Amino acid sequence: MEKQISLSLCLFLFILSISSFLQETEARKYSYRRAPITRLVSRSLYDSIFIHKENNACPAKGFYPYEAFLEATRWFPRFGSVGGITTRRREVAAFLAQISHETTGGWATAPDGPYAWGLCFKEEVSPQSNYCDASNTEWPCFPGKSYKGRGPIQLSWNYNYGQAGRALGFDGLRNPESVANNSVLAFKTALWFWMTEQTPKPSCHDVMVNRYRPTKADIAANRTSGFGLTTNIINGGLECGIPGDGRVNDRVGYFQRYAKLFNVNTGPFLDCENQRPFS
Repeated sequence: MEKQISLSLCLFLFILSISSFLQETEARKYSYRRAPITRLVSRSLYDSIFIHKENNACPAKGFYPYEAFLEATRWFPRFGSVGGITTRRREVAAFLAQISHETTGGWATAPDGPYAWGLCFKEEVSPQSNYCDASNTEWPCFPGKSYKGRGPIQLSWNYNYGQAGRALGFDGLRNPESVANNSVLAFKTALWFWMTEQTPKPSCHDVMVNRYRPTKADIAANRTSGFGLTTNIINGGLECGIPGDGRVNDRVGYFQRYAKLFNVNTGPFLDCENQRPFS
């Protein structure tokens, strides 16, 4: 009887040790997967960046939690993990600055300044069109659907919704509104746009980690590497090549504030007023 109890106890302890080992292994895997961003963007830093995203004045209140940002970054392991610590911090600061401008609720005399109101909106208000490029037959528009700006990067146009949907596993053409209904998906679309090269445009990621190699056309268009080039990639057709454009200045203002929070310099070429847009 004592022998049976002893064997049962040994078996129990063996199973318990295996279970603990598996749990520790999974915990280490989880820690590794999340490390690139959590080491750069803690919850407290995230909250200090987006001071007013939970303000009652912001229509996106509650839509952009820290956890959703972390979950989305796991789909893009190279985001914030390429290059030295300064490069990694600067890239993340640049990304957060661009999405802050796209979703800003700030104004000149806003509490804590105009650059403390990022992630205030989750979809475009009063769009001027349904953003359907009917000439793009590869990514056809569906009747009654609007491809207006949604999510942190304000994903727009049928061809962007189609490509993002294919990459991320949702039907962006039939259900574009899902980007404004799912916090993790919203962040995923922003990161997809940031990380993805769309020829002739380089990816914003490659620009910020010094992997952009300008073509002859880029050199002729003065498309120099820096934060200003990411603005050109995102909305150059409307904002670049214009001296003193207020939208560009707003993006730069956010970036300058965030760079200080990340304890890095911004680097040169912050605007795109001397750049020609991509055709």
